[in-house]
Amino acid sequence: MAKKGGKRLTKVQLADKLESFFRTSPGVTFSFKQIFKALRLDTHPLKMLAIDIMEDMAWDDFLVKVTDSSYKLADNTQMMEGVFQAKPNGRNSIIPDGSDRPVFVAERNSLFAMSGDRVRFCMMARRRSHIREAQVMEILKRKKEQFVGRLRIDNGIAYLLPQEPLSYNIIIPAASLKGGKENEYAVTKVISWPTTERKSIVAEVVDILGEKGNNNAEMHAILAQYGLPYKYPEEVEEAAEKISDVITPEDYAEREDFRDVWTCTIDPHDAKDFDDALSLRQIENGKWKIENGKLKIENGGGALYEVGVHIADVSHYVKEGDIIDREAQKRATSIYLVDRTIPMLPERLCNYICSLRPDEEKLAYSVIFTLDEEADVKDYRIVHTVIKSNRRYAYEEVQKQIENGKLKIEKGKLKIENGEWKVEGADDPFAPQLLLLDRLAKKLREKRFKNGSVRFEREEMRFDIDETGKPTRCYFKRSLDANKLIEEFMLLANKTVAESIGRVPKNKKAKTLPYRVHDNPDPQKLETLRSFVVKFGYKMKSTSTKGATARALNALMDEVEGRPEGNAIQLVALRAMMKAKYSTQNIGHFGLAFDYYTHFTSPIRRYPDTMVHRLLTHYANGGASANKEKYEDLCEHSSDMEVIATQAERDSIKYKMVEFMSEFIGQEFDAHISGITSYGIYAEIDENHCEGMIGMHDLDNDYYEFDERNFCLVGRRRHTRYNLGDPIRIKVAKANLDKKQLDFVLAD
Repeated sequence: MAKKGGKRLTKVQLADKLESFFRTSPGVTFSFKQIFKALRLDTHPLKMLAIDIMEDMAWDDFLVKVTDSSYKLADNTQMMEGVFQAKPNGRNSIIPDGSDRPVFVAERNSLFAMSGDRVRFCMMARRRSHIREAQVMEILKRKKEQFVGRLRIDNGIAYLLPQEPLSYNIIIPAASLKGGKENEYAVTKVISWPTTERKSIVAEVVDILGEKGNNNAEMHAILAQYGLPYKYPEEVEEAAEKISDVITPEDYAEREDFRDVWTCTIDPHDAKDFDDALSLRQIENGKWKIENGKLKIENGGGALYEVGVHIADVSHYVKEGDIIDREAQKRATSIYLVDRTIPMLPERLCNYICSLRPDEEKLAYSVIFTLDEEADVKDYRIVHTVIKSNRRYAYEEVQKQIENGKLKIEKGKLKIENGEWKVEGADDPFAPQLLLLDRLAKKLREKRFKNGSVRFEREEMRFDIDETGKPTRCYFKRSLDANKLIEEFMLLANKTVAESIGRVPKNKKAKTLPYRVHDNPDPQKLETLRSFVVKFGYKMKSTSTKGATARALNALMDEVEGRPEGNAIQLVALRAMMKAKYSTQNIGHFGLAFDYYTHFTSPIRRYPDTMVHRLLTHYANGGASANKEKYEDLCEHSSDMEVIATQAERDSIKYKMVEFMSEFIGQEFDAHISGITSYGIYAEIDENHCEGMIGMHDLDNDYYEFDERNFCLVGRRRHTRYNLGDPIRIKVAKANLDKKQLDFVLAD
């Protein structure tokens, strides 16, 4: 309480005065000074109490905080827009535009909106002691008008059992079944949405995907669920068939000729679309210096190498705005399910014309680097080229040469005899080139980490699949030297291309370019990581700069590598990272510690790379800066499609994982705890990384409470603890293919 004119005002009394004051002047903004004067608040405690009350009123949406020292009455009748979030328990909400604070929406006030719908809403009059509520006034845009699921036909009435949980039934009139039968997967389109008279969705079948359990049907259902294409439009395929694969005299004349320079591609063993290649040649042994921006070589110094990063020249064949480009833009990315690739481009382009296949002359867009023996870039140029690959390698083949071969190095120099690099222990005629590229890549990698790049070594789940699509083996792969060789040169090319456009003199504006950006980690999540690792005896320093944060993360990753808790700690560290995305607003790339970074090296499978190729050509020809808003929209679309494609890819992995483990019901495995929630424990089998859940109801020897801060479950009576990373023994209890979910129980 505080004194005013001999009387004491309680907090409730002062709140009433403030409420009356603001209600009499709607739309007017008042400063603290005006409020204190009008209400005659002339003591410091009373002023502080008023400020606290106004803070609470702003939190309750009665007031709007205009500046740090001014407020006005909130107009709760004003229409706002946001995204609706439906919950099975009826605890629906809206995320208003420009805010991350959800507003509760009762089912009766939802206007039958569904998750992801864009809505117009208003705030309801707030009841004392109740949370704030909103009412949907209009559904502006439905997120989905197509649903995928299995057909159920009961007493002549057809229903769709959708892949995702919905608040409403989906009814299909008999005339709209399109020949669909019980238990078949169907793609349906909404005819009408729920109303107060009929609280069901009415839909019609637009495509039958096949029977449940059929591999093609299951994979197509995953794609269709996310609105992703599962077949290529015939008219786009026909347009691709008309494209000539002939390289004309004009093409040769306007490009640098690399056909006689040793070149190879290195890709997964089952790849068909080779969109990058590396070339290598030694310029000469000599000293170097740069005069007037030109590289000059003088005899008598160390070796210089010319490494070419050659990228399929998709933009030569796919013209902006044509039918193939429109389809590629819509898809934005190729999609990689466990057993198939859904390409961004028609097969004729991605696997034949554009693909840098061995012993075929191909058009490329290239970044040509001059490197010394320490892999320092002395010069580069970005040019259109024509190449001819000498060899197509699988990663496994290159890895074998790296592990077995050894370059002859004398006094720190590579030894050359009869004009050839010498190598021991290798059985490939091109082993010297591979080993030299590996040597340069390792030096690039070492410098990248020294400069602050974050080191995360994630394992990928892979399957061997038989001819019916059934998984016969499940295993995990780590990135080896052969993978890292390619990765380093692709990173260097992407960084260099971004710098060539983005790095400009002071007071000069850079031209528009889609960048690949990665924001700094979430500080709160980093603090959670610090608190978490302490429990395992590790320390992670508090940091104030990007470089220091990266160094602290790398030191932690090195320390936990190979330890039982290593995967769990890496998982929590990854959760602190922001998601990389595309944008014309360059903020740099935290994870790579690059100030400038873009995607240039995979135009066959990523649309942003094609955009970058076109803009580079445009600017090289003297073109003006492109429309930033147009390219920002394309960046946003590409980022969204990347997320959706990743979700579909993960779903296909989950499905195959459950399908594979269905053969092991009742068997026991060593595992470790990979996740902890309020409803149970996630466990990952050590030998194959398949993940399942032990539900809370199966932990029946105690009542367990979830300690979210410490990532553990704690028994109330016996104080048994289950911590993230703990080793456990599990038994496979159930494999639910519909939910793509494995159920485990504790083996003991």
